Amino acid sequence: MAMIVGGVGTTHVPSIGKAIAEKKHNDPYWKPFFKGFDYVHYWLARTRPDVAVVFYNDHGLNFFLDKLPTFAVGAADEYRSEDEGWGIPVSRPIPGDAALSWHLINALVADEFDVTMCQDMLIDHAVTIPMALMWPGPVWPVRIVPIEINTVQHPLPTLGRCLKLGRSIGRAIESYPQDLRVMVVGTGGLSHQLDGTRAGFINKDFDALCLEKIVSEPEALTRYSVHDWVSLSGSQGVEFLNWIAMRGAMTGRVSELHRNYHIPISNTAAATVVYDNQRQMQRKAA
Repeated sequence: MAMIVGGVGTTHVPSIGKAIAEKKHNDPYWKPFFKGFDYVHYWLARTRPDVAVVFYNDHGLNFFLDKLPTFAVGAADEYRSEDEGWGIPVSRPIPGDAALSWHLINALVADEFDVTMCQDMLIDHAVTIPMALMWPGPVWPVRIVPIEINTVQHPLPTLGRCLKLGRSIGRAIESYPQDLRVMVVGTGGLSHQLDGTRAGFINKDFDALCLEKIVSEPEALTRYSVHDWVSLSGSQGVEFLNWIAMRGAMTGRVSELHRNYHIPISNTAAATVVYDNQRQMQRKAA
């Protein structure tokens, strides 16, 4: 049976890709951010996941405002990226796990989630930059299942809906009959706003609250409406929907192993976390 070994949360702002390409890891501006991945690299080398299920939001490469699904699941054997216009290099293709994707899709539909099924799906920097951060070498040793969540075009899904989405996926992963070590990834900034009169807005106190509650009490965060979240976290802070879906997918006893919080990275609160997921042992009937 497949098992969920844990989760990683990280930002994905495009300027990180440019910094990686220009080898600015030890630049004073970038070093505090990149150092936050030292533990991630250690954890990945120790846990050796086979597959990464990645919750992310598309930025117009695969979907646009005229056609933007609330939830979309990739079901391909390979995922390509293309030039997004951010000045970052086009990423290498990433292998998929189509069989696992279809298992998750079937489980989501059975749980009454209406998902868009994508047998040909481009991925953008919200996937490729986290991959480059987690595995900085020439090989990315995992297959992926990308799951897109709409954080762009209102109405957005609620935090509660995304938590339930993650939980449905977590149950489906653990019912998959193949022996796989699966990690879940949530990508996106914490508080940030890139436009309008509040451009540059960051709320460190609210970010700290989110990072505490998401581990032990994620349900508490679902009490905030999307409009509350925009007010407290900025118009792009709603990328946290990806994080709470990632947390929902971990069905065992979850603990935080690592946290790094750094600003500013492109006017974005950039957090990096690693969560352990200990499978709950079922009690035998008396």
